[in-house]
Amino acid sequence: METYLGIDLGGTKLLIGEVDSSGNILKYKKYDSGYFNQQSALDIIKTSLDNYIQTVGWTDKKPLGMGVGLIGRVDPEKGIWLQIDPSRTQPIPLAQELFDLYGIPCHIDNDVKSATRAERHFGFGQLSRNFIYINVGTGIAAGFVINGRQIRGSHFNAGEVGHTQVGVNIGVRCGCGRMDCVEQIAAGIGFDSCARLLKPRFETNLFISENPGERVNIKEVFDLSKKGDPLCVELVENASLALANLIMNLVRVSDPDTVVLGGGLVSDGYIHTKILEKLNANTIRFVKNGVVITKLNPDFIGLIGAGAVAMNV
Repeated sequence: METYLGIDLGGTKLLIGEVDSSGNILKYKKYDSGYFNQQSALDIIKTSLDNYIQTVGWTDKKPLGMGVGLIGRVDPEKGIWLQIDPSRTQPIPLAQELFDLYGIPCHIDNDVKSATRAERHFGFGQLSRNFIYINVGTGIAAGFVINGRQIRGSHFNAGEVGHTQVGVNIGVRCGCGRMDCVEQIAAGIGFDSCARLLKPRFETNLFISENPGERVNIKEVFDLSKKGDPLCVELVENASLALANLIMNLVRVSDPDTVVLGGGLVSDGYIHTKILEKLNANTIRFVKNGVVITKLNPDFIGLIGAGAVAMNV
């Protein structure tokens, strides 16, 4: 059986698994990653992959290729991981280093661009050559496919849509230096920032830790919002409006026929319904396939995407 090895490196976890040429996950294992820089990330990948080979092993024979989805800017053609963020910039030839260690041809890409590849080849990309994939999780980013081609930009930074303003003015500062970026309102980090900022103005039963490193639980926010908790209702309304405005802005820019939402914050469908209520019919009239949730498993779309990267498609 011909298989491909996928490695999906996230901010808190690392997934390693084998996929077949149809994007089916055959086996996988999850590892903790924690906070890292690029050099320590390489050590995490090597240690975890060694463990995977020893404890899980290959489905049949050595995979035909290895693909890695990474946070930050990636040059997929040269196989160089350029940076995680401006404070963690240490370009390393990751694809070559992993090939030298394991003897498996290796390709790398940004994590959301990898997920977009998964959507392109195994998801709604089978219906559309012009779509946007928006990942709403800890942060917010997007992948654009226009006329069948994925857009990357001159510095491999296309799709960082989390750092745009969307007309929801709360007064929360983003790490990029601007105010009220959509990521600071509608992503995991944004729910936490806004909960802390708005807490004095609204009654709530939401647990907000005094430890700034412990973020609010999004499932708890959603559950309390359904029960009418004032703060949580406000958080959800702000986030859904911000996401709706983001979607409409992006639709005006790239003219897709499909908008696909992925990531942990939209996977249960609750905020998706509220987003749909806020979309202007005239603005999205050409989005014929709708604003939809990915059909791929949101918990594993990054791993499937890493498999697509391994296939170099």
